[in-house]
Amino acid sequence: MKTRMLIATAALGASAAPAVAHLNPAEHGSLAAGLSHPLFGADHVLAMVAVGLWAAQIGGRALWAVPAAFVAMMAVGFGLALAAVPLPFVEPAILASVVALGLIVAMAVRLDAASAAAVVGVFALFHGHAHGGELGTAGAWSFATGFVIATALLHAIGVGLGIALRRLSSNGALARLLGGATVLAGAALLFG
Repeated sequence: MKTRMLIATAALGASAAPAVAHLNPAEHGSLAAGLSHPLFGADHVLAMVAVGLWAAQIGGRALWAVPAAFVAMMAVGFGLALAAVPLPFVEPAILASVVALGLIVAMAVRLDAASAAAVVGVFALFHGHAHGGELGTAGAWSFATGFVIATALLHAIGVGLGIALRRLSSNGALARLLGGATVLAGAALLFG
């Protein structure tokens, strides 16, 4: 039985193809590729949902200002990539954003909406630059439209989740717990 399991495992491993987290823009159309980039990259999903969670923790004007700042600065980062303006440490900064945003949510950091928007804006610049780097042969406008829609959707999910969790636990413990889980997931991505 052990020999059969070993042979089956070896055969399965030998037949495996590399995982692809994002659609190839040249093969799947630029809008679809733009939509897939944030939705199928764990680093992007974690960071963007955390932005929404944090906006919900702060409340008020932050509910829309913080996610909007992220999307706007992400577009700036995308433009920098298209203009071939280098941005150092893009991938490490994206992974750091997951950990940092998770910590911010876990610690329930209270900033005014403008300051919180500035914080997420810095991280968004790197996320946008990465999107620009993923463009390939896709059309820039349709690709950008796709990742803006996907990003806004992830932020809305985070905001909705944050509001629902606030109703379930008046002390914010559930949202903070999700922030802690985001930190752990970010650390796993960073060191994995």
